[in-house]
Amino acid sequence: MNLHTQAFVLTGGAGAIEALRDDPHLPAGAAPRGVAVIAHPHPLFGGAMNNKVVQTLARSFVQCGWSAVRFNFRGVGASAGEHDHGQGEAADMLAVVNQVAAAGVPLALAGFSFGAFVASQAVVSLWPQRPAEKIVLIGTAASRFAVPPLPHEAHDRTLVVHGEADDTVPLASVMDWARPQMLPVTVVPGVEHFFHGQLTLLKHLVVRHLNA
Repeated sequence: MNLHTQAFVLTGGAGAIEALRDDPHLPAGAAPRGVAVIAHPHPLFGGAMNNKVVQTLARSFVQCGWSAVRFNFRGVGASAGEHDHGQGEAADMLAVVNQVAAAGVPLALAGFSFGAFVASQAVVSLWPQRPAEKIVLIGTAASRFAVPPLPHEAHDRTLVVHGEADDTVPLASVMDWARPQMLPVTVVPGVEHFFHGQLTLLKHLVVRHLNA
């Protein structure tokens, strides 16, 4: 958390949702490009909104002029409820979107690992009424969960990044998910699941996508 991070509480199906918001530095009267909602890794394995990859995603969006909202899934930190294997967490993410990104405001959805699985569900749920402007999926947990295919129209707006040496979610499982969709995957050579030592490179890839 930095001096410009705002902590606040939202409401979800299980009760309170703990959240953080980072806003870009903009000229007086200028509005952010939109709101990015970012989902964290698996709650039962220490995943929370202060995860380093999640923070890197937030910084990337802020650098590109977006407001970035991170939140703790149910049962994590001060968020109420219990882990719900992705179903309740997807509802949490939709609840956050509805409360932080008013209709008409450009929306981005992002997630890391389990959070990428949840973000994919949110993309699919929202797409008919509210297509996301940008989608960023890092270390997508395709070996552990049934990640839904993305709408074909979303592909040009989507960045999928995976580490070649990921031993938590093997690259092959992500390729098996992406291949039937013809969805490109950016592979970072020699990098494992948490992008240790390569968060700067990850940020560069995300910023490049957001500015494209």
